[in-house]
Amino acid sequence: MEENQKKCHEIAERIYDLDVKVYESVGSALGRTFTDDRQTCVENLTRLMTLRPQGHLLRSELALISNMARTIKDEEVKAEVMTEYDAILKAVAELPDGFGKVDILNKKRAKLNTARTKKKFKKGDHLVICIGRTQGSAGNDIGFALADALHINYYDVEILQEVLKRLDVTNDAKVSGDKDQDGLIEDKYQKNFGEAKGLKQKLHDFNRYHGLNKDDAIFFNQSDLLCKMAKEEDFVVMGRCADVILANNHIPHISIFITAPFEQRVKRYMEINNLSLKQAVHELKKMDKKHRKYFQFYSGVKWGDAENYDICFNSASYGIEDSVEIIERMLNKIPGVSWNKKEA
Repeated sequence: MEENQKKCHEIAERIYDLDVKVYESVGSALGRTFTDDRQTCVENLTRLMTLRPQGHLLRSELALISNMARTIKDEEVKAEVMTEYDAILKAVAELPDGFGKVDILNKKRAKLNTARTKKKFKKGDHLVICIGRTQGSAGNDIGFALADALHINYYDVEILQEVLKRLDVTNDAKVSGDKDQDGLIEDKYQKNFGEAKGLKQKLHDFNRYHGLNKDDAIFFNQSDLLCKMAKEEDFVVMGRCADVILANNHIPHISIFITAPFEQRVKRYMEINNLSLKQAVHELKKMDKKHRKYFQFYSGVKWGDAENYDICFNSASYGIEDSVEIIERMLNKIPGVSWNKKEA
């Protein structure tokens, strides 16, 4: 076994053990993150760590474990678990093909860094950070790193689906499609709205989703869930029109849009996914279009328009690490927000 493969296998063993420890400590009926036998889970985790394009899937699995770990009531056990979690994150990041290795930084633009803050929370409000991003701008990496730095939960598409499944709010409906390296699920709303269905299927969907098609039913269930979560906990959420949903329900939040020059995004996307220039350009344009259509269909708001967000910035000017720092600086100026009183 190659040295890197061996390290990945050892980390996979630690992740599995951590998941078991968290589950035993919480004693939750929601179940563990990994439900297959140990050998199968370890093999799957090892594979995720050796395939860089799948790094977002590993990030999601780790976030699920940490989200549950933060609910442990025994502070001593919680500290022990979170220490191991942090050590695992560090070990993964140090792998040659770790999911945080390919940055978006443009050093020339990094000299132009600025930061501004809006005060919009009152004392006792939960900190909810909604992040929209263009494909390949490292938005998910920034969101994950920010949640970890703030010691709050992180939710992306895969995680929201898992929460919805566990809460049984989708009536066993699933959003199907292809996953990309930024964690996006290719929703089928485009096809459902444009293609005629057979009468039998239409009647089935009408009855099952109370007159809504499947994608609308899932969207509204996610909306209800996001509003409920925002009143109960601090978290970072990626996409899903979360900022517009919360704004329409008068729930305080920070909305952020992350982008980068197309050429910079193409370069990063090529490196992460081992694609040719032509392939990367095609994929980025396709996925940006999907983001835009989904957002504008459900929100009626122009995706990526600066006036619709609290802060927009060019991740190529900062890179992943400094992007997290600039958001933290903004948050440090918000009075009364609960996260700055928390400890890991």
